[in-house]
Amino acid sequence: MPAIIRQVDLVERVKRYDPGADEALLNRAYIYAMKAHGSQKRASGEPFVAHPLEVAAILTDLRLDSATIIAAVLHDTIEDTGTEREDIDRIFGPEIGALVDGLTKIKKLDFVSREAMQGENFRKLLLAVAADLRVLLVKLADRLHNMRTLGFMPPEKRKRIAEETLDIYAPLAGRMGIQEIRDELEDLAFRNLDPDAHDTIARRLADMTDRNGQLVEEVEHELRVKLSAQGLSATVSGRRKRPYSIWRKMERKSIAFEQLSDVFGFRIIVDDAPGCYGALGIVHTAWPVVPGRFKDYISNPKGNDYRSLHTTVIGPRSQRVELQIRTADMDEVAEYGIAAHALYKDKPGGGARPGAVPAESRAYQWLRRTVDLLAEGDSPEEFLEHTKLELFHDQVFCFTPKGRLIALPRGATAIDFAYAVHTNVGNSAVGAKINGRMTPLFNELQNGDEVEIVRADGQMPPPAWESLVATGKARAAIRRATRASVRRQFAGLGRQIVERAFQRAGKPFSDDKLKGALPRLARGSIEDVLSAVGRGEMFSGDVIKGVYPEHKDERRGADGRDDARQARTNEAGSGGAPPSPNAVPIRGLDRDLPVRFAPNGGAVPGDRIVGILTMGEGVTIYPIQSRALAAFDNHPESWIDVRWDVEPGENRRFPARLALQSLNEPGSLAQIAQVIADHNGNIENVSMARRSADFTDVTIDLSVFDLKHLNAIMSELRAKPNVSRVERVLG
Repeated sequence: MPAIIRQVDLVERVKRYDPGADEALLNRAYIYAMKAHGSQKRASGEPFVAHPLEVAAILTDLRLDSATIIAAVLHDTIEDTGTEREDIDRIFGPEIGALVDGLTKIKKLDFVSREAMQGENFRKLLLAVAADLRVLLVKLADRLHNMRTLGFMPPEKRKRIAEETLDIYAPLAGRMGIQEIRDELEDLAFRNLDPDAHDTIARRLADMTDRNGQLVEEVEHELRVKLSAQGLSATVSGRRKRPYSIWRKMERKSIAFEQLSDVFGFRIIVDDAPGCYGALGIVHTAWPVVPGRFKDYISNPKGNDYRSLHTTVIGPRSQRVELQIRTADMDEVAEYGIAAHALYKDKPGGGARPGAVPAESRAYQWLRRTVDLLAEGDSPEEFLEHTKLELFHDQVFCFTPKGRLIALPRGATAIDFAYAVHTNVGNSAVGAKINGRMTPLFNELQNGDEVEIVRADGQMPPPAWESLVATGKARAAIRRATRASVRRQFAGLGRQIVERAFQRAGKPFSDDKLKGALPRLARGSIEDVLSAVGRGEMFSGDVIKGVYPEHKDERRGADGRDDARQARTNEAGSGGAPPSPNAVPIRGLDRDLPVRFAPNGGAVPGDRIVGILTMGEGVTIYPIQSRALAAFDNHPESWIDVRWDVEPGENRRFPARLALQSLNEPGSLAQIAQVIADHNGNIENVSMARRSADFTDVTIDLSVFDLKHLNAIMSELRAKPNVSRVERVLG
């Protein structure tokens, strides 16, 4: 069991980088924590006070001010002892009291409790951090020490804490640019979540290091020599990547360990930014560059203030070598992130507010914008559902035309952006302007894009959008809108069926009358009834009986067939009286009715048609001559009286099928296709079967405007010498 950090050692750590630190206050905090925690023990059996002291020691490595170190020493006193906030304020001052209180509010952050509690606790964390960044630094150090000692916890709790660390704390450290802590948190979480994978990769890394011998030292030496030969003073260091970094790359790229070629990374530290580009030129001149692996984060820093040049070259022994080139200041920010700004270390009167950071810090700006964004959530549950994962993984940050920040995960589209603004914006979106240019809604967004969503009244999202979006919020909203749209479509069809059924029966219909019949129909609302009729789950005759229980259907023939079928059959045989004015109007597949056409032959305007109502599918339209209708003879309630409602000149196409017999000779199919093209028909599908050595059967699915259009194509085909027979298929 490691020894507890001594009082003198803790004070010495702080005085080493801050000689003016308040030594008396540090000593007082140490003694206060020892007394407050008394005989409390950790799961490991060591005194509880060892934990806050280790947290304070971690923060001394970040060279933080004495107020933060004292807050770390005291951070568990309010939560786990009898100490009150007023006690801390009185003894150590309100600044330290506020820090400890901020940490206390988030101490029981528990992501396996109720979602409302999770969301509210995490919101409090971000709000506390936005008020004083030092809260986050202490919290991350607290989590790091807990992860280092996680082995003493029960397996289930160990797994929960590791998952929480990987999902929340490590990415949050990364967003704040504190890479050193992020790397260790990720690796410790990986070791606990998948110890076998961690150990396997660690062993392979050790074996690779042994096989490559002195490769790291060799590359370091060559880099120093080449840079020095050009008069450039630089510090060069190499390191092996961590197991979690290796595993994540293997997962992301779906490659085996043996396929990795950049396990070692090297850092070149120079005096200034021009020296970075000078070193880059020397390296690129000395060794071949791997194409596509150069990134300039100096001219275009990352969102967490990270600045560096990245490149990959083919170095000694033909090994890929990853290089990071930066200045000492850039290196400090790269390792310690927002803690490296350290404006809060200034003494009172120096102009810095405790816990403040420079206004130009991109990481802190991101944090404040994120807090503003999360504050708009309607409920803690919604906050967790829509932002927890997306908030801390790789992101793109886009803006509305008014400057509102929208944070989205990598791969998000303008559709995701629209739903992030508001569900109604997403549902009514028809296009997007990205940086002032019209683009498709499914275009992937990039950091800094300004996105304006073009909307249209009455627009609803197509179901296909669900597969194009990257956010759970957009996906859930599209599913809800699709269900609501389908329900409305079936209800619309059901209303038309019911209204015409009442007209045929000579009974008045109104929503009020239908509402009174809801108990008899066992439905909760009028829309439920109409939707059920449209889906084929309830028949119009049942609705009439529900409203008028005494009504008897006198339209059925002796053989059980509905008069609608009989009337249509009579029309087809007699050359056709006009359709009943009570028939449901049919326009096509792209209207608001859930209507489809017969699968084996279709139907076109000019055909006498009948509708078959099928449960869950709406209405299928058949030509009255279709042989498939015989299957519905014993289901008269399925027959729906329908009519075409297509205006002349609409140029709407409808499906039809032709069966041809053609000579088996070169060019026959081309001639057939040319006839259809010349008549402005559109071929959807073609299938062929050899009948004999001389003849081939050809089946063509095509779309035409109406029956006249189809007959013209058939007449032209019959006139071709290579076509012996043409018939229309009617199912």
